[in-house]
Amino acid sequence: MAEAVPVRCPACLRENGYVAPVFPCACGNPVVPPLDLAAPPLPLTHRTWSDTWVAVRCTVCARVSEWPHPELGCSSCGTVVRIAVHPVEPVQAPEPAQPVGSGAGAGVPPARGDLVDVPLPPAVPGQAPAKAADGGQAGQGGRPAFRPVTIRTARDAVATAALYLRWLGFQDVRQPDGRPIPSAAVDLRAPGLVAQVDPTTAPAGLRAVECVWLNGLTASATSVYFSLAGYTQDARSRADDLGIPLFVMDLTGMPQPVNDPADALVGTGA
Repeated sequence: MAEAVPVRCPACLRENGYVAPVFPCACGNPVVPPLDLAAPPLPLTHRTWSDTWVAVRCTVCARVSEWPHPELGCSSCGTVVRIAVHPVEPVQAPEPAQPVGSGAGAGVPPARGDLVDVPLPPAVPGQAPAKAADGGQAGQGGRPAFRPVTIRTARDAVATAALYLRWLGFQDVRQPDGRPIPSAAVDLRAPGLVAQVDPTTAPAGLRAVECVWLNGLTASATSVYFSLAGYTQDARSRADDLGIPLFVMDLTGMPQPVNDPADALVGTGA
């Protein structure tokens, strides 16, 4: 796994450690977005599905693919920032092949780095594809590492939260029927659990946090909140007072705790 790099929050100026996500290229090798740490991180105040992807070139097969843009939720103030990535540079096309025996280095194949749009070999039936480096969250409390799932739609966000809750130890996590509405938070229920998943582009506010707390209080259950766009300061303060775990999800599908109750839940599990 790559080493953490410091990223300073532009809102509260706190430095957060950030590890670049690792994605699986179609060729089976890991792909890591090349972070541009010289460019300041920008607060994410509005999110659309179309501008949350970045082009990254595989250093092995030279394939360019679209992956979620690196983001980080500040552990101090909850601000979500977007981290700059170096743009994809053009790859030099291979030189025309020389006849065997003509010139120095004749008969030597070109380096892999010079190949463009290398076709992949056909899949072998029954053979599993090569696995990329493990970008999952380290296991705690005897749990294996959490394996994130890339978020591309609101449905993906709900499914990721459900997987994460199961990873924490909650049993029989139920998702609502039908496609989630992108403009509304979605309930997830399990024995002893009431969770809300907010796939919208605006930070979750005070009222949303209080509503999930009331729902949990009524059901005598633990209340948990997941958000793609982070939280307002009022919502964070209220959640701390009520002991509600808050998580921020980036498009790599890795929920991150943003307050002490969330850290405690990750440490102990359900």
